[in-house]
Amino acid sequence: MVTMREIRFAPVYLARGRGASMGALATIDRGLLRQRGHLFPWLPVFFASGIGAYFYLRFEPDWRAYAAAALVAMLLTLTALRWPGSWGALAWAGCFAAAGFGVAGLRAHDVGGPVLSWRYYGPVEGRIVAIDRSASDALRITLDQVRLARVPPHRTPDRIRLSLHGDGVGFTALPGHRVMTTAHLSPPQGPVEPGGFDFQRHAWFLGLGAVGYTRVPVVTVSRANAGRAGVRVTALRMAVSNHIRSVLPGEIGGFAAAVSTGDRSGVGQDTLEALRDSNLAHLLAISGLHMGLLAGFVFGALRLIIAAAPALALRLPGKKLAAIGALAVAAVYLALSGGNVATERAFVMVAVLFGAVLVDRRAFSLRAVAFAALIVLALRPESLISPGFQMSFAATTALVAVFGWMRDRQIRLGPSWAQGAVAVVISSAVAGAATGPYGAAHFNVLAHYGLPANLAAVPVMGALVIPAAVLAACLAPLGLDWIGLTLMGWGLEWILGVAEAVSGLPGARGFVHGPGPGVLPLMSLGFLLLILWQGRLRFAGLLPVVAAFALWTGADRPAVLIADTGNLVGVMTPQGRALSKPRGAGFIARVWLENDGDGVEQMQAAARWPVQSKGIRSFDLGAVKLVHITGKRAAESFADCTQGKLVVSPVRLDLEGSCEVFDVERLQHTGSLALGPGGLTTARSQSGQRLWNSKPDQ
Repeated sequence: MVTMREIRFAPVYLARGRGASMGALATIDRGLLRQRGHLFPWLPVFFASGIGAYFYLRFEPDWRAYAAAALVAMLLTLTALRWPGSWGALAWAGCFAAAGFGVAGLRAHDVGGPVLSWRYYGPVEGRIVAIDRSASDALRITLDQVRLARVPPHRTPDRIRLSLHGDGVGFTALPGHRVMTTAHLSPPQGPVEPGGFDFQRHAWFLGLGAVGYTRVPVVTVSRANAGRAGVRVTALRMAVSNHIRSVLPGEIGGFAAAVSTGDRSGVGQDTLEALRDSNLAHLLAISGLHMGLLAGFVFGALRLIIAAAPALALRLPGKKLAAIGALAVAAVYLALSGGNVATERAFVMVAVLFGAVLVDRRAFSLRAVAFAALIVLALRPESLISPGFQMSFAATTALVAVFGWMRDRQIRLGPSWAQGAVAVVISSAVAGAATGPYGAAHFNVLAHYGLPANLAAVPVMGALVIPAAVLAACLAPLGLDWIGLTLMGWGLEWILGVAEAVSGLPGARGFVHGPGPGVLPLMSLGFLLLILWQGRLRFAGLLPVVAAFALWTGADRPAVLIADTGNLVGVMTPQGRALSKPRGAGFIARVWLENDGDGVEQMQAAARWPVQSKGIRSFDLGAVKLVHITGKRAAESFADCTQGKLVVSPVRLDLEGSCEVFDVERLQHTGSLALGPGGLTTARSQSGQRLWNSKPDQ
């Protein structure tokens, strides 16, 4: 009941409440006003938050969700235009978040295509659009214009990817050629453990409707069906790559082809492992470093050429002409290298940089990085959750922030003769520190000697390899490209020598277990506050960073993991995860052990399992006895389905009893499984019902 005293003093209470709220609003308003001129870099952050919200959902939004997002974006835009002050900045933030959500959904629906929903074995025909290598070091081709026997066109995947196994493959085809073979195909696999990397989602955005392998020769049907311009460019890439490997044989030639055309099919697994263990694998992928070195070299060379001719230097804007020339060369490099996501991202950043030069703006600024991030996310919103995007922009943002801070405070890098070397040291240290947590989170590996390896290799890449590649391109019309390629080979031989030497050092590689789902977003928020916010409040970003690392180190791995095929089971022991099989399901085993931060091979992990018969492997978990049936004969003979047993099988089981059964049919609906303190978790419950994991109508 309201008393007379409360009624009498209500205006006073309301005034006090209004005064407190107005004071808080005024404080926020003053805080945002202090950030004026520094708020633009936050726009891609909010745009990315909308994209992240779309991918975080456990259900697929319908048209009403997108209509609501569009309405919110329009209303907030009007609000920001009507009140352009500090509160307008908050309206723009909400607008970009809503726009990110809508763009991600639009992209997901736009790239969708038929996905194979059953295992297929039979003839396959299609046109080659890409050639690369799989994680098992097998040659791999991607086909479009696919034809499958007894599969109607509306259910045939737009693209498939085949790994070529066997000694009799005899593969000589190039992109644009139409080929046929007999292959095993299956739908893209879901996460190998709940909450893990979702290959189904990755394949959806790549347009892959099926993956598989063949052990028989691939026959070329037609060599003239180049088709669209993209395929013709890919054919040119492969021709250039083959020419480079003919001049520079072996791993050096494969490395040279990879950094020139993006073709990594000539790089062996041992070389790749050495580059990874020494933290030099980024030199293999055409990304920001290569694009930046090439564009910077061309820009500097053109400026010198123009300056050397006084008639041109006095009449023409040499700096802007050099920027246009360097941008044109970067565009050619983008097309020649295949135009993958990492290369596109690098080209966008280079284009923004030279665009700033053309309009007389500061090229190296956080605004330029933010603008590049907006373009990349608008074109490919799915790249937000990829390690390439996260590591690339983490390194770029950190480098621009650190060198910008040093420039503003006029900090010299020592005497003029040593400034280049000091800049390389600082760049390698800053980039390594910025990308290290993201690389460890995605790949579970730490290269302990990555900094000295980069200090020994990166200068050679910039001072010898890239200029030699440009020289080879300039001499190619005269048939003298071998001169540039030979010089390029010397530089790459040095880099591979560094990689092999560093990777062979004791303790060169360390392992860390995978983080929980909220660690990277929390850590990214903290780093962004430290870099983008102005004033002392920026140091509040240390709190989420510390909290993220605390969550990471305190995270527990699942006690039991079960593959979605039923072919493998892993149980955590004091010695590490024990695997139920020494061979088979090698990819799943490798991912599990990497996520555990365990560097042993599958054979060693299988030795931790109690010695038992091959057909039926059991493990006593205390309250539950885990039984893994590994073959058809063992499945036919097994009948001990009693209370307290959890039975896993890669074949269908028809048991009578009270045991919990996860056979192949049930696992097709649940996906992979994890058993931990919170009980049993399925991959499907973690991934939800999304476009990329929903089975099409039969």
